[in-house]
Amino acid sequence: MTKAEKVQFVIDTLKEIYPTIPIPLDHKDPYTLLIAVLMSAQSTDVRVNQITPLLFERADNPYAMVKLSVEEIRDIIRPVGLSPMKAKGIHGLSEILIAKHNGQVPANYPDLEELPAVGHKTASVVMSQAFGIQAFPVDTHIHRLMYRWGFTNGKNVVQTEKDAKRLFPEELWNDLHLQIIWYGRQYSPARGWDLEKDIITKTIGRKSVIEEYYNKKTSR
Repeated sequence: MTKAEKVQFVIDTLKEIYPTIPIPLDHKDPYTLLIAVLMSAQSTDVRVNQITPLLFERADNPYAMVKLSVEEIRDIIRPVGLSPMKAKGIHGLSEILIAKHNGQVPANYPDLEELPAVGHKTASVVMSQAFGIQAFPVDTHIHRLMYRWGFTNGKNVVQTEKDAKRLFPEELWNDLHLQIIWYGRQYSPARGWDLEKDIITKTIGRKSVIEEYYNKKTSR
């Protein structure tokens, strides 16, 4: 298969498995999405979705959020981990949204990435899912799969994002990044990986990755 055929195989297979794509983080508007994505760093979406209702019951907009103290926010979000840093970020970005953006989440990268605790990946998710602007946020699943499929050298997420954007048609980015995340979780995880169930990697995967998988299996 040529590289272009491999890319097309991934697109077609993912479309077949995920004709409708569930959104991983529960939210109702750009602000609640921004807070949920910020909270998901080094945590699971399941855990975040359990905690955000408790937080949003108290404050689901920046004006209500700044009335809570950083300590109050931290107490609510403690189960998601890294709560001191995240609570500070949530309070701080809420203040900036009020001061600089009339309480609205800005729909551009420079303003989003200026907010405390908001990096490029978080900004990309917000641009994609809140504003429908094509983006390719790279999380650990996408980074792992792009390497397993031989589409990137796996050096860093910046390179992986560049390669993903170069290989996949722009109009598919928003769907594809979510489809790859779900596929990575269900069929191509980091641990407990069963290549027999991972049709994409089995068909087009990097030769060295497949060899290493079978070598480990036989050496057990």
